Amino acid sequence: MSPATPLPPIAQAASIYAIALGSNRRGLHGAPEREIAAALETLGTVLARSPTVSSAPLGPSNRRYANAVALVETQEAPATLLVRLKRIERTFGRRPGRRWGSRVLDLDIILWSGGAWSSRGLIVPHAAFRTRSFVLGPLASLIPQWRDPLTGRTIRQLAQSVDRKRPRD
Repeated sequence: MSPATPLPPIAQAASIYAIALGSNRRGLHGAPEREIAAALETLGTVLARSPTVSSAPLGPSNRRYANAVALVETQEAPATLLVRLKRIERTFGRRPGRRWGSRVLDLDIILWSGGAWSSRGLIVPHAAFRTRSFVLGPLASLIPQWRDPLTGRTIRQLAQSVDRKRPRD
């Protein structure tokens, strides 16, 4: 190569993300379970997906949620992936509204193979995932040995601790 020849761009290494999917409203694709199945088709390279589970809603919604987790491989940085996930949510009919209200689709970045990430509007690992059995159960079915980069605990350990019965007073 001569000095005047530009160097080819350096390929960015692919990352793996754990993406939580949730729905508790019918949308263009039908019932919440079908919304999740359709959303999985839009995520790109899905390496694995959990079974869909049903969970009680958090907050004011009365409708149960359908939840799943997918492992997605992409070269996108966390902030770039978040922008794409929000665009997918809007395409599926999600509108800004009441926190924890019913929604056609909710997509959250839970974990990233690059470890921890923090920027305006995004914290990875997801700030609340350690307390949510509807995320930890599906995650444990896919990646039980993956470690939370902040606590060092495995997903299996986190899932067991959130499911453990609390002693009565």
